[in-house]
Amino acid sequence: MNKVKKNNIVNFPGKITEAEREVEAIIFAAAEPLSVETIESKITKKIDVIKTLEKLRNFYSNRGINLVCISNKWSFRTAENLSSLMSQQKTVEKKLSKAAIETLAIIVYHQPVTRAEIEEIRGVAFGTNTLEILMELNWVRPLGRKDVPGKPIQYGTSEDFLSHFNLQKLSDLPTVDELGTAGLIDTTNVDASIFGTGKFYKEKQEDKKENIYSEIDEMLGSTLKNEDDE
Repeated sequence: MNKVKKNNIVNFPGKITEAEREVEAIIFAAAEPLSVETIESKITKKIDVIKTLEKLRNFYSNRGINLVCISNKWSFRTAENLSSLMSQQKTVEKKLSKAAIETLAIIVYHQPVTRAEIEEIRGVAFGTNTLEILMELNWVRPLGRKDVPGKPIQYGTSEDFLSHFNLQKLSDLPTVDELGTAGLIDTTNVDASIFGTGKFYKEKQEDKKENIYSEIDEMLGSTLKNEDDE
Protein backbone atom coordinates (compact mmCIF):
# COMPACT_ATOMS: atom_id res chain seq x y z
CA MET A 1 0.00 0.00 0.00
CA ASN A 2 1.12 3.50 -0.72
CA LYS A 3 1.63 5.69 2.28
CA VAL A 4 0.31 9.26 2.35
CA LYS A 5 2.31 11.87 4.23
CA LYS A 6 0.74 14.71 6.17
CA ASN A 7 1.34 17.12 3.29
CA ASN A 8 -0.77 14.80 1.08
CA ILE A 9 2.17 13.91 -1.19
CA VAL A 10 2.09 10.26 -2.20
CA ASN A 11 5.24 8.41 -1.23
CA PHE A 12 5.70 5.53 -3.65
CA PRO A 13 7.66 2.50 -2.46
CA GLY A 14 11.31 2.53 -3.49
CA LYS A 15 11.06 -0.95 -4.96
CA ILE A 16 9.17 -1.28 -8.24
CA THR A 17 7.32 -4.36 -9.45
CA GLU A 18 8.53 -6.71 -12.19
CA ALA A 19 5.90 -5.34 -14.58
CA GLU A 20 7.07 -1.77 -13.92
CA ARG A 21 10.65 -2.86 -14.58
CA GLU A 22 9.54 -4.26 -17.95
CA VAL A 23 7.89 -0.98 -18.92
CA GLU A 24 10.94 0.96 -17.78
CA ALA A 25 13.32 -1.27 -19.78
CA ILE A 26 11.20 -1.17 -22.94
CA ILE A 27 11.02 2.63 -22.97
CA PHE A 28 14.72 2.97 -22.13
CA ALA A 29 15.81 0.69 -24.97
CA ALA A 30 13.47 2.18 -27.58
CA ALA A 31 15.01 4.29 -30.35
CA GLU A 32 11.92 6.49 -30.45
CA PRO A 33 8.98 7.44 -28.19
CA LEU A 34 6.46 4.64 -27.66
CA SER A 35 2.66 4.69 -27.52
CA VAL A 36 0.75 2.96 -24.75
CA GLU A 37 -0.45 0.36 -27.25
CA THR A 38 3.12 -0.46 -28.29
CA ILE A 39 4.21 -0.83 -24.69
CA GLU A 40 1.25 -3.10 -23.93
CA SER A 41 2.17 -5.35 -26.86
CA LYS A 42 5.72 -5.86 -25.57
CA ILE A 43 5.27 -6.56 -21.86
CA THR A 44 4.55 -10.07 -20.54
CA LYS A 45 2.14 -9.10 -17.76
CA LYS A 46 -1.38 -7.73 -17.84
CA ILE A 47 -1.28 -4.39 -16.02
CA ASP A 48 -2.72 -0.91 -16.23
CA VAL A 49 0.05 0.57 -18.40
CA ILE A 50 -1.16 4.17 -18.11
CA LYS A 51 -1.16 3.97 -14.31
CA THR A 52 2.29 2.39 -14.38
CA LEU A 53 3.63 5.12 -16.66
CA GLU A 54 2.30 7.82 -14.33
CA LYS A 55 3.98 6.10 -11.40
CA LEU A 56 7.29 5.92 -13.25
CA ARG A 57 6.95 9.55 -14.33
CA ASN A 58 6.62 10.62 -10.69
CA PHE A 59 9.50 8.35 -9.72
CA TYR A 60 11.81 10.00 -12.27
CA SER A 61 10.55 13.56 -11.81
CA ASN A 62 13.51 14.64 -9.61
CA ARG A 63 16.20 12.57 -11.28
CA GLY A 64 18.74 13.32 -14.01
CA ILE A 65 16.44 11.80 -16.61
CA ASN A 66 12.70 12.26 -16.75
CA LEU A 67 9.94 10.13 -18.24
CA VAL A 68 7.92 12.43 -20.48
CA CYS A 69 4.82 12.07 -22.62
CA ILE A 70 4.68 14.01 -25.90
CA SER A 71 1.82 13.48 -28.36
CA ASN A 72 0.67 10.44 -26.39
CA LYS A 73 4.07 8.77 -26.75
CA TRP A 74 6.48 8.10 -23.90
CA SER A 75 10.25 8.40 -23.73
CA PHE A 76 13.11 9.20 -21.37
CA ARG A 77 14.66 12.65 -21.72
CA THR A 78 17.42 14.53 -19.94
CA ALA A 79 16.01 16.76 -17.22
CA GLU A 80 15.48 20.24 -18.65
CA ASN A 81 17.59 21.97 -16.00
CA LEU A 82 20.53 19.72 -16.93
CA SER A 83 20.31 20.10 -20.71
CA SER A 84 23.27 22.51 -20.78
CA LEU A 85 25.53 19.70 -19.57
CA MET A 86 24.69 17.65 -22.64
CA SER A 87 25.73 20.25 -25.21
CA GLN A 88 29.07 19.69 -26.91
CA GLN A 89 30.99 20.77 -29.95
CA LYS A 90 31.60 17.98 -32.38
CA THR A 91 34.00 18.03 -35.29
CA VAL A 92 32.54 16.36 -38.33
CA GLU A 93 35.16 15.02 -40.69
CA LYS A 94 34.34 15.27 -44.36
CA LYS A 95 36.36 13.94 -47.25
CA LEU A 96 37.50 16.36 -49.92
CA SER A 97 36.06 15.79 -53.36
CA LYS A 98 38.31 14.61 -56.17
CA ALA A 99 38.08 18.08 -57.73
CA ALA A 100 39.18 19.73 -54.48
CA ILE A 101 42.13 17.33 -54.10
CA GLU A 102 43.26 17.95 -57.68
CA THR A 103 42.91 21.70 -57.24
CA LEU A 104 44.90 21.64 -54.00
CA ALA A 105 47.65 19.57 -55.63
CA ILE A 106 47.91 22.02 -58.52
CA ILE A 107 48.11 25.00 -56.19
CA VAL A 108 50.70 23.27 -54.01
CA TYR A 109 53.04 22.47 -56.90
CA HIS A 110 52.37 25.48 -59.15
CA GLN A 111 51.85 28.39 -56.76
CA PRO A 112 51.32 31.19 -57.18
CA VAL A 113 48.65 30.24 -59.70
CA THR A 114 45.44 31.85 -60.96
CA ARG A 115 42.00 30.28 -61.23
CA ALA A 116 42.28 30.21 -65.04
CA GLU A 117 45.67 28.48 -64.84
CA ILE A 118 44.27 25.84 -62.48
CA GLU A 119 41.41 25.16 -64.90
CA GLU A 120 43.86 24.93 -67.80
CA ILE A 121 46.03 22.39 -65.96
CA ARG A 122 43.03 20.29 -64.85
CA GLY A 123 41.45 20.51 -68.28
CA VAL A 124 38.01 21.24 -66.83
CA ALA A 125 36.21 24.24 -65.39
CA PHE A 126 35.89 24.72 -61.64
CA GLY A 127 33.10 22.99 -59.82
CA THR A 128 30.87 24.84 -57.38
CA ASN A 129 32.84 26.26 -54.43
CA THR A 130 35.87 24.02 -55.07
CA LEU A 131 38.41 26.77 -54.44
CA GLU A 132 36.24 28.34 -51.73
CA ILE A 133 36.25 25.08 -49.73
CA LEU A 134 40.06 25.08 -49.68
CA MET A 135 40.05 28.69 -48.54
CA GLU A 136 37.54 27.93 -45.77
CA LEU A 137 39.92 25.23 -44.53
CA ASN A 138 42.57 27.97 -44.55
CA TRP A 139 44.90 25.79 -46.62
CA VAL A 140 44.81 28.19 -49.56
CA ARG A 141 45.02 31.97 -49.57
CA PRO A 142 45.26 34.82 -52.14
CA LEU A 143 48.83 35.79 -53.02
CA GLY A 144 48.26 39.10 -54.79
CA ARG A 145 47.46 39.67 -58.44
CA LYS A 146 49.31 38.54 -61.53
CA ASP A 147 50.79 41.34 -63.62
CA VAL A 148 48.83 40.56 -66.78
CA PRO A 149 45.73 42.11 -68.35
CA GLY A 150 42.78 41.73 -65.98
CA LYS A 151 45.08 41.38 -62.94
CA PRO A 152 43.71 37.95 -61.88
CA ILE A 153 44.16 36.85 -58.27
CA GLN A 154 46.90 34.30 -57.64
CA TYR A 155 46.57 31.58 -55.02
CA GLY A 156 49.03 29.69 -52.87
CA THR A 157 49.18 27.59 -49.72
CA SER A 158 49.10 28.97 -46.18
CA GLU A 159 50.99 28.20 -42.98
CA ASP A 160 47.96 26.17 -41.85
CA PHE A 161 48.50 23.89 -44.86
CA LEU A 162 52.08 23.23 -43.75
CA SER A 163 50.94 22.69 -40.16
CA HIS A 164 48.12 20.30 -41.11
CA PHE A 165 50.42 18.13 -43.23
CA ASN A 166 53.31 18.41 -40.77
CA LEU A 167 55.64 20.17 -43.19
CA GLN A 168 58.38 22.58 -42.15
CA LYS A 169 58.54 24.15 -45.61
CA LEU A 170 57.26 23.53 -49.12
CA SER A 171 60.54 21.99 -50.22
CA ASP A 172 59.74 19.11 -47.83
CA LEU A 173 57.02 18.04 -50.27
CA PRO A 174 57.74 14.80 -52.15
CA THR A 175 59.42 15.18 -55.53
CA VAL A 176 58.19 13.53 -58.70
CA ASP A 177 60.75 10.73 -58.22
CA GLU A 178 59.61 10.10 -54.64
CA LEU A 179 55.96 10.02 -55.70
CA GLY A 180 56.83 7.59 -58.48
CA THR A 181 58.81 5.33 -56.16
CA ALA A 182 55.84 5.25 -53.77
CA GLY A 183 53.62 4.20 -56.66
CA LEU A 184 51.41 7.28 -56.37
CA ILE A 185 51.99 8.49 -59.93
CA ASP A 186 53.18 7.11 -63.26
CA THR A 187 56.41 9.02 -63.86
CA THR A 188 56.50 8.02 -67.53
CA ASN A 189 53.47 10.23 -68.19
CA VAL A 190 54.34 13.16 -65.94
CA ASP A 191 56.48 16.17 -66.72
CA ALA A 192 58.89 16.44 -63.78
CA SER A 193 59.10 20.22 -64.19
CA ILE A 194 55.58 20.68 -62.84
CA PHE A 195 56.63 19.38 -59.42
CA GLY A 196 58.13 22.60 -58.20
CA THR A 197 56.69 25.80 -56.75
CA GLY A 198 57.69 29.42 -56.67
CA LYS A 199 58.47 29.17 -52.99
CA PHE A 200 60.34 25.91 -53.50
CA TYR A 201 62.66 27.58 -55.99
CA LYS A 202 62.95 30.63 -53.76
CA GLU A 203 64.06 28.44 -50.88
CA LYS A 204 66.68 26.81 -53.12
CA GLN A 205 67.93 30.20 -54.25
CA GLU A 206 68.22 31.42 -50.68
CA ASP A 207 70.22 28.33 -49.74
CA LYS A 208 72.52 28.91 -52.69
CA LYS A 209 72.94 32.56 -51.75
CA GLU A 210 73.87 31.62 -48.20
CA ASN A 211 76.52 29.22 -49.50
CA ILE A 212 78.00 31.92 -51.73
CA TYR A 213 78.23 34.36 -48.84
CA SER A 214 79.85 31.68 -46.74
CA GLU A 215 82.47 31.08 -49.39
CA ILE A 216 83.16 34.84 -49.72
CA ASP A 217 83.64 35.11 -45.96
CA GLU A 218 86.10 32.26 -46.05
CA MET A 219 88.01 33.82 -48.95
CA LEU A 220 88.23 37.22 -47.24
CA GLY A 221 89.33 35.62 -43.98
CA SER A 222 92.03 33.65 -45.76
CA THR A 223 93.29 36.74 -47.64
CA LEU A 224 93.50 38.88 -44.49
CA LYS A 225 95.38 36.12 -42.71
CA ASN A 226 97.96 35.89 -45.48
CA GLU A 227 98.50 39.67 -45.42
CA ASP A 228 99.12 39.56 -41.67
CA ASP A 229 101.69 36.81 -42.12
CA GLU A 230 103.61 38.98 -44.58
